[in-house]
Amino acid sequence: MQISDNARGAIYMNISMAAFTLNDTAMKAVTQTMPLFEAIMLRGGLATIGLIGLGWFMGSLRWNLSRRDCLVIAIRSLAEVGGTALFLGALIHMPLANLSAILQALPLAVTLAAALFLKEAIGWRRLLAILVGFSGVLIIIRPGPDGFDLWSIMGLGSVACVVVRDLSTRFLSREVPSVNVAVWASLSVTAMGLLVTGVQGWQPVTPAEAMLVCAAAFALLFGYMFSVMVMRVGDISFVAPFRYTALIWAIFLGWAVFGSLPDGLTLFGGALVVGSGIFTLWRERKVKVRRQPVGA
Repeated sequence: MQISDNARGAIYMNISMAAFTLNDTAMKAVTQTMPLFEAIMLRGGLATIGLIGLGWFMGSLRWNLSRRDCLVIAIRSLAEVGGTALFLGALIHMPLANLSAILQALPLAVTLAAALFLKEAIGWRRLLAILVGFSGVLIIIRPGPDGFDLWSIMGLGSVACVVVRDLSTRFLSREVPSVNVAVWASLSVTAMGLLVTGVQGWQPVTPAEAMLVCAAAFALLFGYMFSVMVMRVGDISFVAPFRYTALIWAIFLGWAVFGSLPDGLTLFGGALVVGSGIFTLWRERKVKVRRQPVGA
């Protein structure tokens, strides 16, 4: 039976989100006993080798980039470093599903930042959806002495870093291959892990820890590969909402591996974030169709 491009794109997006969540799960598990930055360094080194191999296989590695593209990649890579450190630092101390729910606000944050800093027009409906989505984030983190802590702040900080990363990507020339960008980001994160590990000291790696790091690196590479494949099949407006399956995977893996389930308020807040994100994507698609010239 032959499936449509949209169905194939939805499957690819689900696989990509599952792989990225498996990476998070393996990193949360290994950092229970291994220093965080040592884990980042080892995973990053393996992922970088895999990305370079993938880029070589695809024939899309380029090193003679313009000065402007090099500057944009440097900014993007620094944001990647900050986002990775903050996210994994929060992940050690927060339930996987809670942190994943906060990260589902990323498309909303990117849309709002694009309107504020890139002057992209958004209507009142999308603005209202963004506000509803952010209210869902507040429900998840629950500002107050019992709910809002340093780890929640780090989770929000990781979202801010990824917004900078994604917005800076828009300034790259079309000639820059995606795998090049990923390689430099992975190298930067690995270098950060190596630098901090050099200061903190090296801890011997057990076989179980080595297996978890390898699993994280493999899942990260797998997730990246399928996220690239997603962009080549199906309509983005149809496929993009399936990125929110990451929350379902996070809830399942958080329960299966760590025995933790989000409470009712977290689920409600997550539903607000996901629902607002899907509405924003749908509304953005509708506006683009309306603006297309007749007969185009």
